[in-house]
Amino acid sequence: MKMPENNAALPDIGQIHDAAARIAPHARITPVLRSAVLDALTGAELHFKCENLQRGGAFKFRGACNAVWALSEAQAAHGVVTHSSGNHGNALALAAATRGISAHVVIPEGAVQAKVAAIQRAGAILHRCAPTQAAREQAATEVQQRSGAVLVHPYADTQVMAGQGTVALELLRQAEGLDSLITPIGGGGLASGTAIVAHAHDPALQLFGAEPQGADDAAQSLAQDARLDSMTPDTLCDGLRALIGASNFEALRQHRVTVITVSDRETIAAMQLLWSELKMVVEVSSATVLAALLKKPAQFAGRRVGVVLTGGNVDLQALPW
Repeated sequence: MKMPENNAALPDIGQIHDAAARIAPHARITPVLRSAVLDALTGAELHFKCENLQRGGAFKFRGACNAVWALSEAQAAHGVVTHSSGNHGNALALAAATRGISAHVVIPEGAVQAKVAAIQRAGAILHRCAPTQAAREQAATEVQQRSGAVLVHPYADTQVMAGQGTVALELLRQAEGLDSLITPIGGGGLASGTAIVAHAHDPALQLFGAEPQGADDAAQSLAQDARLDSMTPDTLCDGLRALIGASNFEALRQHRVTVITVSDRETIAAMQLLWSELKMVVEVSSATVLAALLKKPAQFAGRRVGVVLTGGNVDLQALPW
């Protein structure tokens, strides 16, 4: 049986190495890019891991692919199900297609239309629900009970976290000598996997997360040393509106991740810089990392920083500027 989605066990470094081998036939090795202009603006040596160029346009494919291929034949026969407003749903549908199984995706009303269209193109069976976390989870449970599909939670799933951790495995091989890593934080799957890999590689690596001020539950949770279990997000960063998972929060706490919060205005400015200087189309959630670097330059001055750009699925008809 799957563990309850809010109490998934954290993967260890061995499971993350297993995930890397499992997804190797399907996932892309994404490039690491540099920009002299962005280095000068931040005072740091930045190494951008471009997961916006991953299959499906986001790092989410790694975790979804690992979860799909970790299933037994008996489990896979019933397909998979998740709830997602965008990139994870697309990733799970793409991953399911690599194994020839069905993917059910519960989508809340009001999701970004470009992302919904991508999920449809990937071949998922769509189910609509009200735009609340409770409605999403209830609808996914109902689909699971009707179909027998295996739930693949967007972030609080051991195999998903292990797959996301492969981003850091690659980055640390591609850019040697990094002393800091920063990722966006939403539900915390990527941040958890990154933290586990980073400190297995070098316990002295400094770890950072970037979070919207309007969805800063991870920052608040770390400040009060207890997970915040409710919040109404108010941010343009649609990919970062989820509450951090319980196990994901524990990973951030154990690995001493520092969270920097940024405004939507700061994030939009960073998004424009990434488009113009790095020549990378990234979505607003992805730009939080550069916004954090620009906001707190003293914390990164002179450091070699691995910066994970998480996604590039932008609705070109609704740019945020």
